[in-house]
Amino acid sequence: MQHLPAPSLAFLADMELTVEGAHLPGKTPIGNRRIIRVTGGALRGEKLNAEVVPGGDDWITVREDGTIIQDVRILLKTEDDALILMTYRGIRTGEPDVLQRLDNNEDVDPDEYYFRTSPVFETASEKYDWLNRRVFVSKGIRLPGKVNYSIYTVE
Repeated sequence: MQHLPAPSLAFLADMELTVEGAHLPGKTPIGNRRIIRVTGGALRGEKLNAEVVPGGDDWITVREDGTIIQDVRILLKTEDDALILMTYRGIRTGEPDVLQRLDNNEDVDPDEYYFRTSPVFETASEKYDWLNRRVFVSKGIRLPGKVNYSIYTVE
C-alpha cells in the first residue's frame, strides 16, 4: 500500500485570549472540571484579522495525571464586521511539576510542556467561507491571565 507524503502547514494567524480566573465546579463523573471565561483578545494574520467577542468559555476537564482537555467556544468579529464561530478541542500536558507551575500562573517555557489544539471555524460570510472548508492546528502557550496560539492551516 502506498502512503502519501505528510501534509504541510501554512501559518494562518496568531491569537491571544484574555481570560478570567477559573470557576471550579469540582470533580464530577466526567473528571475535575474548570470553566474559564474568555474576556477578549485578538486574532492577527495576513488573511484574517478579528477581535474576540467577550463571553466565550473554555470547559476544561483535568485528568488524574494533570493533563488538561480543552473544549473552547468563542466568537470572532473581523475588522469588516463578519462573525466567525471558532471552536477547538485541545490538550495540555507535561511533567507534574511543570503542570503545577502552570496552575500557579507562573511563566513557563513552552518547550517544557505539550499544548496543541484543533480549531474549527464556522461562518456565513462569503468572504471567509474558505475557513469552513479547511483543517487547522495550533500550538499554544499559557501565560499569566492569557493564552496565546499560533494557528496553521493543514495544506
